[in-house]
Amino acid sequence: MTSNQLDKKSQAWSALFSEPMSDLVKRYTASVFFDQRLWRADIQGSLAHADMLAAQGIIGSEDFQAIERGMAQIRQEIEAGQFEWQLDLEDVHLNIEARLTQLVGDAGKRLHTGRSRNDQVATDVRLWLRDEIDGLIALLRELQNALVGVAQDHVEVILPGFTHLQVAQPVSFAHHLLAYVEMFARDEERLQDVRRRTNRLPLGSAALAGTTYPLDRERVARSLGMVDETGQAQVCMNSLDGVSDRDFAIEFTAAASLCMVHISRLSEELILWMSQNFGFVRIADRFTTGSSIMPQKKNPDVPELARGKTGRVVGHLMGLITLMKGQPLAYNKDNQEDKEPLFDTVDTLRDTLRIFAEMVGGQLNPVTGKKEGGITVNSQAMEAAAQKGYATATDLADYLAKKGLPFRDAHETVAHAVKAATSHQCDLSELPLAVLQGFHPSIEKDVYECLSLRGSLQARNTLGGTAPAQIRTQIERHLLRLK
Repeated sequence: MTSNQLDKKSQAWSALFSEPMSDLVKRYTASVFFDQRLWRADIQGSLAHADMLAAQGIIGSEDFQAIERGMAQIRQEIEAGQFEWQLDLEDVHLNIEARLTQLVGDAGKRLHTGRSRNDQVATDVRLWLRDEIDGLIALLRELQNALVGVAQDHVEVILPGFTHLQVAQPVSFAHHLLAYVEMFARDEERLQDVRRRTNRLPLGSAALAGTTYPLDRERVARSLGMVDETGQAQVCMNSLDGVSDRDFAIEFTAAASLCMVHISRLSEELILWMSQNFGFVRIADRFTTGSSIMPQKKNPDVPELARGKTGRVVGHLMGLITLMKGQPLAYNKDNQEDKEPLFDTVDTLRDTLRIFAEMVGGQLNPVTGKKEGGITVNSQAMEAAAQKGYATATDLADYLAKKGLPFRDAHETVAHAVKAATSHQCDLSELPLAVLQGFHPSIEKDVYECLSLRGSLQARNTLGGTAPAQIRTQIERHLLRLK
């Protein structure tokens, strides 16, 4: 057999062509060196398809048994690192099919009955992504648990709350952390929602128009766990849409982008809080690096890098949307470009969530059974910072409003009081009662309770507020949800 014949033999579609594909085109069009991570999903989908073909009498039981044997060996070879991935075979699907045919002969060739690579790859990507989403949801819950754990220990710690990065009002540090728990809880909900739409079966759509074989697509869906909460099989109901839809990949990347944005916001705060100008927190040394020239430096590389990687994931979202925007129905080769951004988004989000869960919550010491490392809080620095910037000015305005002064007038009165405190270089709570009464006669001695940081915290005892009693209620709610 000539090398030309060998080249033609290596392609599943080669009989029509009079010359082999050039090496340059092979490298340009091949995906095997990045899509081979789909091998488990490909084997899983192929076995479910073969089971259905046998049940429908489309292939014999002997063929199905041979396919099962061959796939078991291929699985062992890949897991052992002994499988030979071939560029000539383009992708993970043809590599596995070619090896199967090598192992079991004609039974391997019958596996592709009633399907196309178009619906095969769409199924594989959905199966792979579904499992990855499950892992990401578990990591999101780990991170939420880590944040709740730190919050539990710091309910009474006072932090300056900022707007426009100016000291605004005092809040509990635990309250601040729980804001991120709420964000990550929404991220978890979004991923669960994406999972439902990902978990639908395209297989059986064939190339684009369906197939003439009497397939039982619902059986395949049930075999692959593509069912809803009631156990109803979830199948893509239009063959054109089934092979060409990548909404699920875009939706996932959008959800991942938003999750990374939340991580980036937390990263920015950690970077600020760790700086000498703030000194609010310290993270374990293993999450920082030094400087090549300045020996005093501890750089927050993990939060900084996570902040940078957020742009990478958002970029993948833009790439996938752009990839799909001009495609006519049905499948086009453009869709090969969906995998690398999708794969990298999963990898980036997974690694980031894993490292943040440990960086926030610490690591379990196998000897003591206690968490070590994680975030160390400097509560004195936080409270001292909250004393600056007249954080209880709004409390004084509320105090006057409760005395009957219209809030807008109270607001103006307090502005004059702040101006006076600024000129005396003291806090509002340090102004003598007589001075305060000069701004309004209704001010009495009890004003100092509302002007204290802790009094300000306690006063905000409404649902969702920063009062310690409210925070403890929210912590219990999260602990119950995250069990």
